[in-house]
Amino acid sequence: MSEKVKPYKDSNLGKKEQVRQMFDTISKNYDGLNRVISFGIDVKWRKRVVKLLQQQKPKNILDIATGTGDLAIAMMDTGAEKIVGLDLSPQMLEVGKSKILSKNLQKTIKMVVGDSENLPFETASFDAVTVAFGVRNFENLEKGLQEIYRVMRPGAHLVILETSVPTKTPFKQGYHFYTKYILPLIGKLFSKDRSAYAYLSESASVFPHGEEFNNILGKIGFIGIENRPQTFGVASIYVATK
Repeated sequence: MSEKVKPYKDSNLGKKEQVRQMFDTISKNYDGLNRVISFGIDVKWRKRVVKLLQQQKPKNILDIATGTGDLAIAMMDTGAEKIVGLDLSPQMLEVGKSKILSKNLQKTIKMVVGDSENLPFETASFDAVTVAFGVRNFENLEKGLQEIYRVMRPGAHLVILETSVPTKTPFKQGYHFYTKYILPLIGKLFSKDRSAYAYLSESASVFPHGEEFNNILGKIGFIGIENRPQTFGVASIYVATK
């Protein structure tokens, strides 16, 4: 599905390199902008992801597209012994490392620069994998999901938090207005990279969600798949098992 998403800049670079550059550029503003853009609701969504995994008691967790580490840090509440946060953007990880050091969590959480479509981990390494607002940035969605499946142990759990598009009136109309006009304006006011937030809204609008994404997970081999719409359908939490 990634071929539907236009590059956020006119460039000969592939999507993966453009995404890396984009997040490097907005890394220092990313956390604050996330709170503004989502009205702080993204914090609640992450807590729900953590609650889902608390029931599974994973010993080690891989958080893909960890960014500045918000979900990896929140995952401390699962009681995991080891949490690895992986991201393509070194600058996003630097912000995350500072947060981890300030909370003295560096013994549990390790931040790694890496590609979600070529994970630097052995097969069947993790009890759980999480991705928050990252799968829509995969250059090759199915390849990235196959890599996730590979590094999960049998019986391990996958939890994905991702934006989705509301289907019911008036939330559908409100969502389109917000993402088309308000979101790029917020990015323009608060970020040097004006086109980045236009890309983020566009990528969300074309990304497969709901039953379509469930079917892709099933094709990879996941079982026990379900999606749980959040806040009128503007985001979804997907859960699956290997």
